[in-house]
Amino acid sequence: MAWVRKSYRVPAKRGGRVEYTGEGRPEFGTIRSARSGRLMIQIDGIRHTMPFHPTWRLRYLDPAVSEIPL
Repeated sequence: MAWVRKSYRVPAKRGGRVEYTGEGRPEFGTIRSARSGRLMIQIDGIRHTMPFHPTWRLRYLDPAVSEIPL
């Protein structure tokens, strides 16, 4: 995970929340691990993890900010 953070200059960390917009609509997920330069992310509602490029249509969410506007 440290290699991904340093190489791609992203704030990726295990347990971090992301928003993926590559399929045309936003999907939220949780970073579970990193492997071969990719982040293994579990999209909400899906039981398994999938590999994502750390900079391709991912937005890293600030843990202090709620995903749902109040």
